Amino acid sequence: MAGLTDKQAAALAAVEQAGSITAAAKLLGISRGAIRDRVASAKNANPDFPNTDERVPEGHMVKGVSTLYDADGSVRAQWVKSSIDQERLEEARREVFEALVADMPRVAPVAPPEAVMADLCNLYTFTDYHLGCLAWHMEGGQDWDLDIAERVLTGAMQAMIAQSPKAHTAIINVQGDFLHTDGKLPLTPASKHVLDADTRFPKLRQAAIRLIRRMVSWALEAHVDVHLIIAEGNHDEESSGWLADLFTVFYENEPRLVVNDSQLPFYVFVWGETMLGVHHGHKVKNEQLPLLFASQFPQEWGRTRRREIHCGHRHHRDEKEYNGVTVIQHPTLAARDAYAARGGWIADRASWAITYHKRFGGVGRVCITPEMLEAA
Repeated sequence: MAGLTDKQAAALAAVEQAGSITAAAKLLGISRGAIRDRVASAKNANPDFPNTDERVPEGHMVKGVSTLYDADGSVRAQWVKSSIDQERLEEARREVFEALVADMPRVAPVAPPEAVMADLCNLYTFTDYHLGCLAWHMEGGQDWDLDIAERVLTGAMQAMIAQSPKAHTAIINVQGDFLHTDGKLPLTPASKHVLDADTRFPKLRQAAIRLIRRMVSWALEAHVDVHLIIAEGNHDEESSGWLADLFTVFYENEPRLVVNDSQLPFYVFVWGETMLGVHHGHKVKNEQLPLLFASQFPQEWGRTRRREIHCGHRHHRDEKEYNGVTVIQHPTLAARDAYAARGGWIADRASWAITYHKRFGGVGRVCITPEMLEAA
């Protein structure tokens, strides 16, 4: 179209090629706000550009139109049905987040430890922690609330670091369902099952941020490099995302910390000749994970000889090898809530730290239980 600047033309072409403003921003390597502004200015500058439908409010899209005609065929009335434009809604949420963190103080880099074992990596896994869940010992055998959960996680992470080798690298694997609820209503995001929730969601958010920050700080003190995975679970589909975004910004100036930026609920890390995959377990069954990860991460798969995939979701331990790929299903430290107790699901509570050698794969494992922490 005539009268467009080079930036406006490039923005329009990118949107047309990528299919959305979000994808176009990634394609050009600029922010979503910049793409949206250039598209908007192109519309305003060129009268031939199709106008946005003004019959629906901002953030909505036309879903359908019903028209009433009289006997002469003239339009008597018209009803425009609209629905929320999910892509625009997601962009709005992202814009709010970017504005909130724009002036957030970043953590200053800290000195790495001097004496570490260069060939070793420790994987610290916390799955199905259900922070914010309420459990009663008269139903499930043990109590669980926000205070107990914070105390147990603090003790477990410190014990894992103390009992594991002084490895060069650490992976903090927050493996899904870290938060019991994903918003102010105590419901699962997809199925809308009613949950036993302990507290208000703002308190839950604060506790989650506080706990992950503690784990990262301790890991940076003990290891040269730290890789943080905050995996999506079926209880915290949205919260896992904003937590990952938050810590990406918060530790922006810390070169020794990397936050896994996967936009899918599948995560991978390569240590020497071993590929470590992570998935909460709510989307894909254990026996299907090896083929999925081979297809999803062909480069990582191709340059390794040993492969492990870590999952949770079912709250009990399980470990099986599928043609050379071991799928490890981790237990949880959380106590049973009423739903699990009434369903008759019983499992030992624990959390594992697994040590990997660059050449030899898994070479050690530390198991932490709530009873161990109480006895300490």
